[in-house]
Formats: sequence, structure tokens, C-alpha cells
Amino acid sequence: MNSIPQPDGAAGEWPDRVAAVRRELTEHGPPRSPQGGPDFVTVTLPERDCDQVRDLLMEEQVGTVVEIGLAYASSALAIGEALLRAGSRNPRHVVVDPFQYTAYDGVGWELMVSAGLDDIAELVTEPSQRFLPRLADAGFIADAAFVDGSHHFHNVFVDLHFLGEIVRPGGIVLLDDLWWPSVGAAAAYFESNLGWRPILDAPTDETADPANGTPRTGAYRLPNPRLTPDFTAFRPFC
Repeated sequence: MNSIPQPDGAAGEWPDRVAAVRRELTEHGPPRSPQGGPDFVTVTLPERDCDQVRDLLMEEQVGTVVEIGLAYASSALAIGEALLRAGSRNPRHVVVDPFQYTAYDGVGWELMVSAGLDDIAELVTEPSQRFLPRLADAGFIADAAFVDGSHHFHNVFVDLHFLGEIVRPGGIVLLDDLWWPSVGAAAAYFESNLGWRPILDAPTDETADPANGTPRTGAYRLPNPRLTPDFTAFRPFC
């Protein structure tokens, strides 16, 4: 299979172009603020965390990533940069966000396009809880996933369940807002019952929840092979 086309010619220029778009977003915010849209600072993954997500994915040499939640594209740009710098011949980035053209007026995807990442990324504008089962049924395999979508426990749980089928054994799943009880509880089930192992050098945020020290972001390595424990071995997780 041939390599994908690279904007602006030289191979090294493309990830640098993505990095430049990331810096512009960090320093000046999005090119426009959708009327009544979510606050940029509130919903955006901080630059430090984005850098750690990028570095972890580069270290893993990922080639395919599924991302839940696009918003203003801070994490998506970091993931795109990681995919390009990891050296895969055919990087692929599947981004799922049903609110991109409603709450965010397409701003996040416009930033992805401005960085040339639409050559390796695709945007799915339907709820992840409906899309991921079809992706799993199609036999899609990813090296990693980043989850920052719905924060309702049942939706996070469903996302993680199907990502556990989509992400290859030994791959990684990263989560934002792990300090929210609903998100942390969903992740705790997979850690306690399905062998998802926290990565010790996973992204952390100095602004951890002061009540319990829970970091904003976390990462888990999936077991290899996948675990299918008997229902009688259920472990309380919350």
C-alpha cells in the first residue's frame, strides 16, 4: 500500500505544520467562538496534557487512533502530530463527535483541516455509543484510543466496553476528566475486572482533584491476551 500524500512536500514539514496550529490555538484560542458554545478554556485539554498524550502515543508508535470528542481540537491536533511523527506509512485517526457542527460550529474540524490532518483523519458526527458497536462489528483495529466524550457513567462505560474490543490487545486507552466520579468509576470497572493496567507514566495534571489527588487524565494498557473472566469473579469497583 502506498504512503498517503503529504501536504507541503517534505516529510518533516507536515508535523511541524500541525505543531504550529497547536501553538496558535494555545496562545490565541480558536479562530472564532460559536455563539453560546462551550467555553474554550473549560473544555479544552491543557497544553501540558496534550504534549504528554502526544509523547505517549509517539513512544507507542501508534498507527491508528480512535478519539471520542473533538470540541476545539486541542487533543486531536496532538494525536495527529503523534501519528505523523510516529512514522506509520498509513496513519489513521477516527474522530467521533456528534456536537461538532452544533455546539462547536465546526471550529475543531476546521482547525484539523488547516493543519492538513483531514488527509489522515475522518470525522463521525453521531453518538459514539451507536458508532463504536458498528466499528467493532466491522473488525476495525486501533492501536490506541482517547476518550473525552459524554461524561455520563453509562455512556463512558459503553465507550470503554467497545473500545476494549477495538483497541488491539496490549494497546492503550487514554481518558480525560478521570477526576469526574462518573468517568473514574467507569474506568475502575475495567481496571478491577478486565485487567486494564494503569500506566505509571501516564499523563497527569498538576491541577489534580484536591479532594483525592485524582489526575485529570489517565492511561491504561489493555491486557494481552484479552481477559474474559467468569461472571462469578466479579469484583466491586466503586
